[in-house]
Amino acid sequence: MYEFHGWFGIAESTEESDTGTLDAGISELRADISRINWATGEVTLRAHNGEFFVTANGLMNRRRDESDELDTLLRKICVRFPGSWGLLYERSSDMEMPPGQGAFRVRVMARGQLHIRLDPFLSPVRPVIED
Repeated sequence: MYEFHGWFGIAESTEESDTGTLDAGISELRADISRINWATGEVTLRAHNGEFFVTANGLMNRRRDESDELDTLLRKICVRFPGSWGLLYERSSDMEMPPGQGAFRVRVMARGQLHIRLDPFLSPVRPVIED
């Protein structure tokens, strides 16, 4: 099983969400997202109060192409929108360290970088959320 849930605020810089090329970047991002077609997951790009957010949610039987496509999308967001921020919670029965089976890991996006952190809230999944 591969499960993920995340959100990312889109910004061209850490000072301004739009440094002059946001519309073109959003068009590129929208095209990238439109090519993603997962049977048991989704990625969306929406505007809220003039700010853009990408959300990603899915639950697959195992890590396959969806994981690679999600990795590619997050790397593109970091490069094209270095002021973006957000979190992706994920767990997988075949996930390597950290944290391995039975726990969530969190990919934290900030300032054009992705960092892996251990989840302090839902892990270990047994007994925190499962029996």
